[in-house]
Amino acid sequence: MARRKTPFAQGEYYHIYNRGANRQPIFRCGDNYVFLLRRVKRYIVQWQIVVIAYCLMPNHYHFVLLQAGEHPISYFVQSLFNSYTKAFNKMYGRSGTLFEGPFRAAHVTDDIYLLHLCRYVHLNPLEAGLVTGLRNWPYSNYLEWIEQRNGTLVDREFVRSHFSTSAEYIQFVADYTPPSQITDIIQKIEM
Repeated sequence: MARRKTPFAQGEYYHIYNRGANRQPIFRCGDNYVFLLRRVKRYIVQWQIVVIAYCLMPNHYHFVLLQAGEHPISYFVQSLFNSYTKAFNKMYGRSGTLFEGPFRAAHVTDDIYLLHLCRYVHLNPLEAGLVTGLRNWPYSNYLEWIEQRNGTLVDREFVRSHFSTSAEYIQFVADYTPPSQITDIIQKIEM
C-alpha cells in the first residue's frame, strides 16, 4: 500500500474528499445518503472523530474533520467507505470499486482557511445547480450550522466559537460571490 503524503495527527483538522469512479454517482437515492450518514454517526464514536462540516453530493463527498483521538482519520474513512461500498454494490447488484481512487486528504492548519473551507463545502450543492438555496439540500450540515436542524453531525462549540449567531454564518456564506472563486482558492491551496 502506498504511503499517504498527509500524516494524520490528534487535534488536527483535515479536509477529506473523493468522487465516484469515472465521475459516476455514489449516491443514487435518498436512502443511500441516509445509510452513509448513519454509518458516519457510528464510526465517529469508534474512531474518535469530530465532524465539523460535510456535504454529500451525487458523485462526490466532502468532510471537514477533527481527529480527536490517537487513531488516524484514515481508519475512520476506510471503515466508513468500505462498508458503504459493500452495501452499495449489494443493493445495486454490482461489484468493484465505487470511488476514483484513494480518498484525498488536506491538512488544515490555518483558522481562516478552515472557515473558508467550511463555507466551500456547504456551497457545493448551490454551485452545482442542485438547489436554489442551501436550506434545500438535506445532505450537508449547513442546516445544523444555522440552527435549522437539530442533527448530531456538527461540533456546535466550534460553530459558536467562530460565529456568535446563525445570522453571522448565513451572512458569511452569502458574502461569498461568485461561488466559483472559492473553488479556485481551495484547489490552489490543496494542490
